[in-house]
Amino acid sequence: MIEAPTEQITVATLDDIAFDAHGLIAAVVQDVAAGEVRMVGYMNREALARTIDTGQVWFWSRSRGAYWRKGETSGNTLAMVEVLVDCDGDALLIRVHPTGPTCHTGARTCFFRRLAGPDGAQPGEGE
Repeated sequence: MIEAPTEQITVATLDDIAFDAHGLIAAVVQDVAAGEVRMVGYMNREALARTIDTGQVWFWSRSRGAYWRKGETSGNTLAMVEVLVDCDGDALLIRVHPTGPTCHTGARTCFFRRLAGPDGAQPGEGE
């Protein structure tokens, strides 16, 4: 597999990130070893800075209006390996070493439900 060159993102370059009108950016969390997407959360400038400074992944809770560190109550933490910024600067890929399941349901990943078509068929069925 050929990897695209990446620029190292530091706290000093946070001005290059295109936060939305609410000051947030989508953060896709990926298990660096398995390649599996574990979850999606939202970060503001401070949550991203905390993630970079501590090596643990922090988010901004839109519903609670508060910062939260993944695993602070469950112990199922996300140790940051690297943060990649997409080409437009409006989405992040946070590559991590997860400890335990990531989803609040206890599932390994938050993406365990497949969307069915309007007739209930699974994508690819009947081909």
